Amino acid sequence: MAKALSQAGWKTAIVEKGAVGGSCVNVGCTPTKTMVASARVAYLARRGADYGVNTGPVTIDMQKIRQRKRAIVDDFSGGSRRVLEGIDGLDLLFGHARFSSPHELEVRMNEGGSLRCLSADHIFINTGTRPSVPAVTGIDKVNALDSAAIMELDCVPQHLLVLGGGYIGLEFGQMFRRFGSRVTIVQRGAQLTREDPDVAEAIANIVRQDGIEVLLNTTALELTQGPRGTIELGVRTPERERTLCGSHVLVAVGRTPNSDELGLEAAGVAVDERGFIPVNERLETSVRGVYVIGDVKGGPAFTHISYDDYRVLRANLLDGAQATTLNRSVPYTMFIDPQLGRVGLSETAARAQGLNVRVAKMPMSYVARALEVDETRGLMKVVVDADSDQILGCAILGMEGGELMAVLQMAMAGRLPYTVVRDTTFAHPTLAESLNNLFSSFEN
Repeated sequence: MAKALSQAGWKTAIVEKGAVGGSCVNVGCTPTKTMVASARVAYLARRGADYGVNTGPVTIDMQKIRQRKRAIVDDFSGGSRRVLEGIDGLDLLFGHARFSSPHELEVRMNEGGSLRCLSADHIFINTGTRPSVPAVTGIDKVNALDSAAIMELDCVPQHLLVLGGGYIGLEFGQMFRRFGSRVTIVQRGAQLTREDPDVAEAIANIVRQDGIEVLLNTTALELTQGPRGTIELGVRTPERERTLCGSHVLVAVGRTPNSDELGLEAAGVAVDERGFIPVNERLETSVRGVYVIGDVKGGPAFTHISYDDYRVLRANLLDGAQATTLNRSVPYTMFIDPQLGRVGLSETAARAQGLNVRVAKMPMSYVARALEVDETRGLMKVVVDADSDQILGCAILGMEGGELMAVLQMAMAGRLPYTVVRDTTFAHPTLAESLNNLFSSFEN
């Protein structure tokens, strides 16, 4: 946003408290997917014999994995910083900003602690979120890891306890299982993730096949420091109370908005009960000229949604357009292995809206390409409007699920009826050709 505004002639300043690039580059997408790649190599190496390739014992060098992750993060973050510092009309300030009035900020600089005052007609809040801390007795008495701290480990945990069965917990749980850890996931809900029950069940089956213990409908009660550096976690399962003993614990129970130290009350900017900053369809807050980009406004917390926020603001402020966030597509991919690619309405959401839908499902074991590479876990599922034949949504849990989801997202964007995809000639043998069979597999 700052780059576009400054290049359009606006005098612009960015106030950054930490490293350039935000959560995605520094502690989110970039580092986690780098480490996921290392975990997959370990997984494939152990499976070499399945393909007739015999290898020796697989060992994990966490320091090397960590260094590779750090190098890629430094490259991305450093490159972004250099670009910003080279833009005329843009000041990159490292410090912490607070509102002193609706259009004035006080910036406490990181170096020296000096105070700078800024004023502007347009202010954009893009402060993101941080890991939430659950109300578990004793959590402040043990060395609980969050999604950033766990990536700085220099050794493989003997037994990793994971609080939370959402995307973060699942990605790290499978990752460290492949690195060699014993892993237990503790999930309060009746299923992993918020997907349709059949998709959630398929995900649970996959992680259990990988040797991960999954405890559903289980409440974390207390954390204590055990003997010889261990961590004990008291839980309540549907059957009984029990104590889990691990070497490390990862807290992955959600995110908290970074809005509490911005002085929003001085600006009159409203927040909701959780601290997220509500906006209208043009991303404007309760104060005219103050906008929000990304996760801190609530809603889908994805980098690509933050980038689409930027596109909306750029179009409206620089091009005089009337762009909005209404009815935009929200795709996402969970980088467990195999991936889950999702876009549009789930079956549960579509039926809750009273839509007349048809559902098609097919296991990945029916996909020729998946059989050829011996990656047959998962399923493909699509939801179609029975009256218009329009594709309403899909869940692709399978190899390269995110890429295959994007094929259907393009069809949805072009408002193609499902019959066009069903009857298209795709190259053989590719994953895309499986869509022919998928759209011929309606259950109702």
